[in-house]
Amino acid sequence: MTVLWWARRDLRLRDNPALCAAAADGPVVPLVVIDPALFGDGARPRDAWYAASVLALDEQLDGGLHLRTGTPADAVLDAAREAGATAVHVSRETTPFGRRRDAAVRSRLAEHGIDWVETGSPYAVTPGRVTKADGSPYRVFGAFQRAWHEHRWPAPARPGTPLRWAAPAGAAEPVRRSLREAVDACTVPLPPAGEDAAARAWDRFRADDLPRYADDRDRPDLDTSSRLSPYLKVGAVHPRTLLADLRDTGGEGAAKFVSELCWREFYADVLHHHPRSLRHDLTDALAGLEYDAPGDDFAAWQRGETGFPLVDAGMRQLRAEGWMHNRVRMVVASFLGKDLHHWWPHGAAHFLDLLIDGDPASNAHGWQWVSGTGTDAAPYFRVFNPTAQAEKFDPRGDYVRRYVPELRHLDGSAALHPWKHPDGYAHGYPTRIVDHAQEREETLLRYRRARGK
Repeated sequence: MTVLWWARRDLRLRDNPALCAAAADGPVVPLVVIDPALFGDGARPRDAWYAASVLALDEQLDGGLHLRTGTPADAVLDAAREAGATAVHVSRETTPFGRRRDAAVRSRLAEHGIDWVETGSPYAVTPGRVTKADGSPYRVFGAFQRAWHEHRWPAPARPGTPLRWAAPAGAAEPVRRSLREAVDACTVPLPPAGEDAAARAWDRFRADDLPRYADDRDRPDLDTSSRLSPYLKVGAVHPRTLLADLRDTGGEGAAKFVSELCWREFYADVLHHHPRSLRHDLTDALAGLEYDAPGDDFAAWQRGETGFPLVDAGMRQLRAEGWMHNRVRMVVASFLGKDLHHWWPHGAAHFLDLLIDGDPASNAHGWQWVSGTGTDAAPYFRVFNPTAQAEKFDPRGDYVRRYVPELRHLDGSAALHPWKHPDGYAHGYPTRIVDHAQEREETLLRYRRARGK
């Protein structure tokens, strides 16, 4: 009996529970559906990255990937009927969009007597499974992290029977061509795509940067990030694989990296329990907070022309690479919300337009953590000073000079304070669009008003 394996956020062959379950049922037709509701016109960097990742999986299968374009409810059913499949195997989705899509597909398949089988998820622990003793979800990371460790996760999945591939039906070349066009049109340099590239990136990080990760992870000038987030986004590597590799690895670096993986799982869990928080405040504590409408200042933030070097370097890195260092993401988010007083969804949407690793749960709740509307236990007093952050995490100005050419004539930390130097603006760098000290006081005043204090 032939079955379909519909790959979504699990574009890999190793440690893939859904694929292992499909292999146990019979010959497998591997399927990817390019959904116009997600893929759009392919202009966004994340679309190009997804296209590159699908093509890498297709190459890994020697061109044996069954590719479809269209509404999943129609495309999956058509593929299953053409293949004579008795079941469609998937990994479980927990995002609001994924759950709605899968419910529609499952219903269509049931009308035709085709089974729907969910096995595993894109997470080490599927969202919704880590709860308090009374069954309620966690809202604070520290408590969730302890429970997550206690819950544990399975070992990497391995097929119990040899994989047998069935030849896909239909011509996939038009879809391949559109995917290649999306990659070719991408305006940012994409990392090498695919499962093997993810494994090489992981091996490099473990060998070179993991030992000092705890100390250097906040330094954008040193760039010791794992750069695995794009691969986790498309499922070219499973977090459980990483956790298994780190099981016997001691040291603060490994512990901190595991903590970062846990943050990803925490935010997915929060979104699972609170789907509205994707675009709205998680808490109502700041429901009355006054925001300013985006205007010229928002456009200056998008362009990286605020006059604050670390903010501008981060926004220009985002536009140039489709990625931004995590510490800098927090700084630019704080600047938008607490110096320019804009509601966080404006910034979150801009990030998703440009990031290749744009994960809806991590993006929305990372922004809310900074903005004070999410899971942070003490959000009201944290206003990042962009200059102090630069002095601490880019002390020699190397990161700023890398992305802000107008400041490359300033040596060392001088690039962080162009206003202190006679020739600081000699090459056209913009002056500061706000006074940070004044805007900080304005933010705290608005917070007090919103909270009735």
